[in-house]
This record gives sequence, structure tokens and C-alpha cells, in this order.
Amino acid sequence: MTSLRNILALAVLAVASLASSQTYENQYERSLSDLMADVGRRFGVRFRYQVDTVGRRMPYADFRVRPYSLEQTLDNICRYYDWNWWKQRGNWYKICQYEYPRRHVSEGQQMLQYLSGLYASREQWEARRDTLRREVVSRLGLKEFLDSCVSGQPVLSKIRRHDGYTMQNICIELTPGLHLFGTVYSPATKGKHALVICPDGHWQPGRYREAEQLRLATLARMGAVCADFDLYGWGESEREVGAEAHATARAHVYQAACSEKLLDYLLRNRKDIDTARVGVCGGSGGGTHTVLLALIDRRIKASAPVVHLASHFDGGCPCESGMPVQLSAGGTCEPELAATIAPHPLLVVSDGGDWTASVPDVEMPYLQRIYDFYGARDNVRNVHLPDDRHDFNENKRQAVYDFFIDIFGLDRAKLDESKVTIEPAEQMKSLYK
Repeated sequence: MTSLRNILALAVLAVASLASSQTYENQYERSLSDLMADVGRRFGVRFRYQVDTVGRRMPYADFRVRPYSLEQTLDNICRYYDWNWWKQRGNWYKICQYEYPRRHVSEGQQMLQYLSGLYASREQWEARRDTLRREVVSRLGLKEFLDSCVSGQPVLSKIRRHDGYTMQNICIELTPGLHLFGTVYSPATKGKHALVICPDGHWQPGRYREAEQLRLATLARMGAVCADFDLYGWGESEREVGAEAHATARAHVYQAACSEKLLDYLLRNRKDIDTARVGVCGGSGGGTHTVLLALIDRRIKASAPVVHLASHFDGGCPCESGMPVQLSAGGTCEPELAATIAPHPLLVVSDGGDWTASVPDVEMPYLQRIYDFYGARDNVRNVHLPDDRHDFNENKRQAVYDFFIDIFGLDRAKLDESKVTIEPAEQMKSLYK
């Protein structure tokens, strides 16, 4: 009992000493490390730091604490240093630098409420949609980039034949010395086929990975021509511009241009494409460019962004947010950009292990409202996988297959990933040297 009294007495003395050392004259200053330790004890949480806290002192430190709200407390502390906080698993919180494309879910909700207040009818929505299209293209600088592209025929490899589909490498010169490198997967059957452009995401080793080949080849076996391409500074593109070039604003424009050039080439030169069945599908960063292509090109009739769409995240790589497209029309976000394809079919695949966890409760009601303007609510769908994480695994590929089977009439009988031949990366590289 005596020992406990001594401990309590020392604690009281420590608090009294701290209080006496904090005055108006020194702005109630405290060590940031001590303050965060107190916050952790008060709220029963722990912190991981991706910022340097050594030697930092916080003015008006304890006055920033809100005993009723950990979140407001962290806001008050982090904003002083231009930092942000993020809830992690369990009782862990991450403290990191401010990120312009990333916000909290509550901010996404507020943005969608604001946007919803801008249009109460189909006519008002379509006026907003048309403004978004113009401004996104302008802010992206896409027209100027495409106008600078050279004219010429692509380099095509020999066709490689597999079970129910073929593969062919394609290289298109964009600007002098800068090329698009990709692969076209085609059905082995004759007749008119659907077309699906497939921008890639940030999964190594890029478009050569097994999951990518499985998806595009299976869609081809079922009756859709599919095409993908290397990210800027990835794969063969790395030989031209270097890996470091990927984290630049130019990557944003280049990848948008690649989607547009592939779409344009295939529609102009393939007589087996049904122009009424043209879609786009990609995951993660490829989901960003899925939304973007569906926005800028009205030839797209269906869109399927996977593990991407959220009102509070614009994409964390400069290849997704390197140009200020989110400032278009006074400010926008990915769900509004995705909704510009309405009333054409839109599939949003989300999971519980990344930023798309909010889709069923936050983003889907907003999207449904837009589709309601057309009486087409059933054309916007969400497959939510609460136990999945951020990937393009079998569950997510199955959602994509089901979507395109339904809307493009693909042959479900050919849905068999075991029939796909996984090619080595070297075989998928173009003839360009």
C-alpha cells in the first residue's frame, strides 16, 4: 500500500511539475514525443511513424487534445506539421506526410454530398458531365499529347496460337523515340467479337504476370478481343525512359494516351470488332485508367474498375494523379468521373482490405442516384468481397467474367482458366529493338 501511495504521489508531482512548466509565455509547449505518448495512453492506441519526430516540440500541446475524440486530437496535432493519420488494424494508427490524393472516408462522404447537391435531374447531371469531360481532357493535356504523336503502322509479332485464343505482341510509336508496348489477345473463333481494353495496375511483374494473362486470355477464349500495355517506365518502356520516369506527371498522360491509341487502332483496323460491345477493365492503378478511358472516349460502352473506386482516394501514384484532373469543374472525385459512363453498364469490384471497403455504404448510393436519372439503376453493380485484400485474384476475376458474360454475351462454356498457357515475359515482348 505504501508503495502504491508513493507511485501516486510521484505521478501527481510529475503532473504538477509539467503544469508549472507550461505557461502562456512559452505557448504551453511540450515535447511532441511526450504528447503522443500521453495521447496513446489516454485513448489506448499505438502509433507507427513515417515522419521524423525527433526533437520536435508542440506549442499549445495539451490544448490540442480533445478528450472525447481521438480523431480530432490527431487532426489538431498532425495539421500543425502538414501530416496526416490513418487507422490501421487493431489499435494501431499510422502518422505520415500529407498526401494530396488521399482523404478520410468522412471527407469522401462530404464530397459526394456536395456533388449530389449540384444536380437534381438528368439534364443538370449531363451538363456537369460534359463540363467534366472537357476539363479533364484539358487538365490532362491529352489532346496536345495525341496531336504530337507520329503516324505510322505498328510493329506486330507473329501470332501465337493457344487453346481457344491467340496472342500477338504490338508496338506503336507514339512520339519520336517513345512507344507503346503491349499484347493483343484474340478469340480463336470467327465472327464479331467484343473488345476490352485492359490498363494495367501496379502489380509486378506488370502485364507479364500470371493473373493478368489468365484474365485476358480467358476473356478472349469466351469471345472478347483484349489488349494491355506496359506502364510508363515498366517492362519494355523502362528501356526507353528508365524506371524512375514512372513517378512523373508524364506517366499519367502517357498511360491515358496508350489506352486511347490501342482502342483507336483496334477499332480502325480489326474488322471482327462489334463496336456496340466495347469495354474497359483494370485493377488498382489500372482502375484509375479504366475510369479515365470511359470518361474521355464515348466509344466505351461498359466499364469495370477493380479494387480502385473510392470517393476519398484518387490514386497514390503520379501515373494516376500526376496531372490535376481532380480539380476539374470546381473539384471532383473518382465516383463522379466513373458515373459519366451512365447509363451504360458499370461494375465496381471492392474488398474489405483496402480503401474500397467503403463502396457498399458510401460510393454505391451515389452511383445509383446518377443511374436513377436514366431509370437504369440495375446497370451499376457492386461485387464486394469483405474478406479479400488488394489484388486481382480469382474472386475478382470471376466477378469480371460474370459481368462481361452478362452484358456482352460472352460464352460462359469457355470459362476455364486451366486452359490458359502462361507465356514467359520474353515471349510477350515486342519486336521493337
